[in-house]
Amino acid sequence: MAVLVSGLWIASVNGEEKKPLVAVTDAAKLPVQECPWGTLQWICNEKLAPGAQQTVGLATTFPGHSNPLHFHPNCEEILYVISGCGRHTSEGQTIDLKPGMTICIPAGVKHKLANTGTEPLKTLVTFSSGERKTVFLETNPSK
Repeated sequence: MAVLVSGLWIASVNGEEKKPLVAVTDAAKLPVQECPWGTLQWICNEKLAPGAQQTVGLATTFPGHSNPLHFHPNCEEILYVISGCGRHTSEGQTIDLKPGMTICIPAGVKHKLANTGTEPLKTLVTFSSGERKTVFLETNPSK
C-alpha cells in the first residue's frame, strides 16, 4: 500500500497528469430513451465511463407491453426486478418475475420481457461488456 501511495505522490510531484480513479454518473442528468414498449436509461457503459467493462441501465416496461425478442452476442445480461411483475421468455422457457428476483441470461440466448401487471415493470439491467451489442429479431412486438 505504501508503494502505491508513494507512486501516486511521485506522479503528482513530477507533474504527471492524474487520471480519475472512478467514474461517476448521475441518473438525474442522463437521457432516457423512449421506446414503444417502455424506456431505457443507460447509467454506465463505455461511452459514459471510458474503459468501463460493464453496461448498467434502468428499464421500464409499460403495462401490457414487451420488449422485442433479441439477444446479445457479446455479453451476458443480468436483470433484477425493482417493482412490478413480468414474464421472461427465453428459448422456450418462461419464468414469471416479481420484485426481488434476478435472472441471468447467457450471451447468445434469445429472450424478451413482458409486463404482465397493471403498473410499470422497473428493472435494473447489467451486461458483462462496456459495449453491449444487441441483435433484434422483432421490430414491433405485440402488446
